[in-house]
Amino acid sequence: MSSSQQKPIALLSVYDKTGLLPFAQSLTKLGFRLLGSGGTAKMIREAGMEIEDVSSITKAPEMLGGRVKTLHPAVHGGILSREIESDLADLAANSIEPITIVACNLYPFVLTINAPNCTIAGAIEEIDIGGVTLLRAAAKNHGRVSIVSAPADYETIIAELQKDGKVSESTRKGLALKAFESTAEYDSAISDYFRKQYATLGGEASSSAGVQRMQLRYGANPHQAPAQAFVTEGELPIKVLSGSPGYINYLDALNSYALVKELSAATSNPILPAAASFKHVSPAGAALGLPLSEIEAKVFGVEDLFAKDALSPLANAYARARGADRMSSFGDFIGLSHIVDVPTAKIINREVSDGVIAPGYEPEALEILQKKKGGKYCVLQIDPTYVPSEIETRQVYGISLQQRRNDIQIDESLFKNIVTEKKELTTQAKLDLLVATIALKYTQSNSVCYALNGTVIGLGAGQQSRIHCTRLAGEKADNWWLRHHDRVLNLPFKQGTKRADKANAIDLFVTGTAFNSSPSEHDQWASLFTEVPTPLTAEERSEHMAKLTGVSCGSDAFFPFPDNVHRLKRSGVSFIGAPGGSIMDKECIKVADEYGMVFAHTGLRLFHH
Repeated sequence: MSSSQQKPIALLSVYDKTGLLPFAQSLTKLGFRLLGSGGTAKMIREAGMEIEDVSSITKAPEMLGGRVKTLHPAVHGGILSREIESDLADLAANSIEPITIVACNLYPFVLTINAPNCTIAGAIEEIDIGGVTLLRAAAKNHGRVSIVSAPADYETIIAELQKDGKVSESTRKGLALKAFESTAEYDSAISDYFRKQYATLGGEASSSAGVQRMQLRYGANPHQAPAQAFVTEGELPIKVLSGSPGYINYLDALNSYALVKELSAATSNPILPAAASFKHVSPAGAALGLPLSEIEAKVFGVEDLFAKDALSPLANAYARARGADRMSSFGDFIGLSHIVDVPTAKIINREVSDGVIAPGYEPEALEILQKKKGGKYCVLQIDPTYVPSEIETRQVYGISLQQRRNDIQIDESLFKNIVTEKKELTTQAKLDLLVATIALKYTQSNSVCYALNGTVIGLGAGQQSRIHCTRLAGEKADNWWLRHHDRVLNLPFKQGTKRADKANAIDLFVTGTAFNSSPSEHDQWASLFTEVPTPLTAEERSEHMAKLTGVSCGSDAFFPFPDNVHRLKRSGVSFIGAPGGSIMDKECIKVADEYGMVFAHTGLRLFHH
C-alpha cells in the first residue's frame, strides 16, 4: 500500500478483550488505521500501539458516563456507506471516511442478571446500546464491511487479509449472520428479564387484558424452575378463569384446543362441536358431538343425563371423548371447540380432571367449574380468533429447532385416492376418517387411530414400531367394544361405587386381568360387586367382537408390512386412510382386498413430536 493511498479503518469497541492486543497488532502491521472507544482504546494505547479515540472523528466527547460513545453519523455513515455514487458523495460532503472492519462485542447482560445481588438498576446499566447499533449497522452492510462479534474469529480475519488482502465474501456473510444472532439473543435475554420483572403474572386466576406472560409453578417436573408461558407480540390469547395451570397443562391445553377447533371446522351441514381428552401431549380420546344411543350413553357413563334428555351436542362430544378410554382419560385436560354449556360442565364436574380450555363459558357453567376442586380446577378461556405464528421454534439440549407449523388443512378430499378394489367410502366412514386423521395430527408419533361414529375408540401413540401402535390401538378398540357387551353393561356394582373405581373394574373385567391377578388384587376388585362376576368366555368374546364392523383407521405414516392390515381386521376395520409410500404397499393393498376393505392413500404424513 503506497503512502498516497488512504489507510483502511478498523473500529474496535469490545467488552470482552480476549485476543484484542494480537488482533490490533496484526491490523496495524497490515496498514489499518485503528479507532477505539473507551477502555478498548486505553488498553491498546497502554500496550504501546497507536490508536485514535472515536472522538477524533466525531468531534464529540464520550458522555453520560459512557452511555454515548459511538452513536454519531461520522461512525455510522462510515460503516453503512455503500460503494455507490450517492453514498460516496455524502461521505465526501461530510468529511466521513469509510470503515472496513468493526470488532464489537456487548456488555455482559446475562452474567449481570444471573448474579445473586443483581438489581433492576444494575441490569439496566448493562444494556448495550452503541454496541448493538455497531453490530447491526456493520452486519447490515456486510457486502463491504466485516463485522467481528467474537474473539474466536480474529485469526480468520487476519489470515485472509494476509493471504488475499481482503476478507472473503463468504466469511463476511458468516460473520454477519453471527452478529445478527448475537443481537437477537441479547435482545431476547433483555426482553425475557423485563418480562419477568414487569409483565402481568399468571399462576393465579386473572381475567385482565394485556397479559403477555404467565409465570408457571415449574416446568414438566418440580425441579425444572423457573417456567413461563409468553408471547413476544401482542397478548396471550388465554385467560385463566380459575386455578393455576402448569407447564404440562398448557401443553395439553394448547394441543387439545388446536385439535378440536380443526376437527369441528372440518364438519359441515351441520357444523358439529368437538371435544378432546388429553393426557401427556396426546389425545386419550377425541370425538364429534353426534347424538348418543342409549347403550352408548351407558358405556360412556352418562345414562342418567341421557334419561333426562339433558345432553347437548357439546356434552355428547365430551362424553364420547372421555368414554373412549376412561383409564387413560383419568386426570385429563379437556379441549372443547364451542362455548361450554351447563350439560357439558356437569359431566366435567363429576370426572377426575385437571382442567379445561374452551372459547367461552355460559355463566352457570363457569360457576359450576370454578367450584370444582375447591376453586383450584384450571379453567382456561382462549380467544377463538387467535392465529398462531406460521413458524414454530423449540429448544432441545440448548439447540434451537425451527419448522413451519403443521397447518395443513384436512378434509374429505384427502381420501379420494382409493387404491383397493372396493371403492365406496360411506358418509360415516368419511367423517370417522376425518376424526382419526385429525387426532393423529396432534398425537405423539408413531401413531395409529381407530374411529367409529365420530369417536376415537382406540389410539396407539408414541411407539417405535408401527405394528405396536396398531396393536395398542386395536386392543383399546377391542376393550371399548367389549364394554358394550350385555354382561358388562349389567355388572352388579355396589351402590355408591365411585366412577373411577367402576372404570378401573370394568377394564380389569374386559381385559381378563381381574382373573389372572394376585389373590389380594382379585379380592379388592371383587369387593366392588354385590355378586362376583365370572369372566367372559372365549365364545362370548368372539361372538361379540364379530359384531364390531365399519370401523375406520388412520395412520400417521405408511404401513410397512401387511401384518398391520391383518391386525386391523381383528378390530372390525373396514376403512383405512394412510399415506402410502412403502415398498410393501402392494402387499398391504392385497390383504385389504382379501378382507373387502376400502383403503385410501392420503399421501400425507403427519408425524408429531
